[in-house]
Amino acid sequence: MDNRVLYLSKALVFEVRGTHAYDRPRPSEAAERPSARARHCTSDMETDMSNPRIPAHACLRATSGTSRITRRGALGAVAAALAGGFTGGFASTAHAADAWPSKAVRIIVPFAPGGGADSSARVLGEVMGPPLGQSFIVENRPGAGSAIGVQAAAAARDQHTLLMGSNSMVIGPILNPAITYDVFRDFDPVGMVSSQPLVLVVPGNSPLRSLADVVAAAKAQPGQLSAGNSGNGTLAHLTAELFSLQTGTSLVNVPYKGESALMPDLIGGRVSLGFLNLPSVLVHVRSGALRALAVSSAQPAPELPGVATLASLGYPALQVLGWAALLAPKGLPPEAQARLERQLQAALGNDAVKQRFAGIGVAPFTGMGRDATLKYLREEDTRWREVIKTRGIKLEG
Repeated sequence: MDNRVLYLSKALVFEVRGTHAYDRPRPSEAAERPSARARHCTSDMETDMSNPRIPAHACLRATSGTSRITRRGALGAVAAALAGGFTGGFASTAHAADAWPSKAVRIIVPFAPGGGADSSARVLGEVMGPPLGQSFIVENRPGAGSAIGVQAAAAARDQHTLLMGSNSMVIGPILNPAITYDVFRDFDPVGMVSSQPLVLVVPGNSPLRSLADVVAAAKAQPGQLSAGNSGNGTLAHLTAELFSLQTGTSLVNVPYKGESALMPDLIGGRVSLGFLNLPSVLVHVRSGALRALAVSSAQPAPELPGVATLASLGYPALQVLGWAALLAPKGLPPEAQARLERQLQAALGNDAVKQRFAGIGVAPFTGMGRDATLKYLREEDTRWREVIKTRGIKLEG
């Protein structure tokens, strides 16, 4: 017999005996002894299947220790509860999925406010909340290259916590064995959300005026061209390492503590080049402080007319995107996942969402539901795992 059913039957027998005429408390004890319902029954809203309890509809609604229940009625209640252990669980799961969400939904963003993932989460929360009937609340949990926030989401088991993940949640565990979460063990993807290309930029006064110039200079002067990034293990760093692999060159890695620290040295020519997020370089490209040589997306970026893609210039393996994806910690019922997936895709197709995404420098990553997102994340894991191994990349400090 299923352990949950056995637990249920024992608890109900205990409750029936506590209220039956032949075992009811004396009047002097009735006020002191809590009712069996108080001891064994939970509210209708409790659905934590990792700690099974007796559902409220199975409880004998005794209101005092002097209630009379016949033996036939008691046995009938137990039989009904046992039957519910085999069939009611499925109905309860379906009902819970249909009712999801039953409270406000928290989206953990493992970055500080203001970035692409954070802004995307806030836009989606505003749009997805009304049709689902609940508020979506963004909670920023930055630190350790996103590991703190991702770990917090992985540990959540309330079925109302989601994660706005990014490239770093895949890259982090490959580089850092101290990270304990596993993307594929601990999460179910809901869908891709947004993407942005990286831009190969050089100082505005650099003699390097094309991708061909960069490759030629890197080959002619091995170890002389430097590639700046916002930190070891970041997407900018790994893309520069992938560039070295694909072009047969070796760029010198120059990590900074964030793009804001890198930018003055890049603009000033103390760093040769960088593969940086489009939103962070756009104003500098438009001012002439930086020169854009190529973008890493499959299609040219509308914000940078005339700038070719790395793929069109002969390097299709350098198609790299900074992305955001919505994931649910394991445990959210599949029916609830499907409902969330439908609302996500509807939101990404909304014209107002597209406009707001464009305003923060990202594009909706449409047509990527649960299965496609899982496949994409596995491909990302394979790609960066190979780059890290081949180039011998390790975290420092």
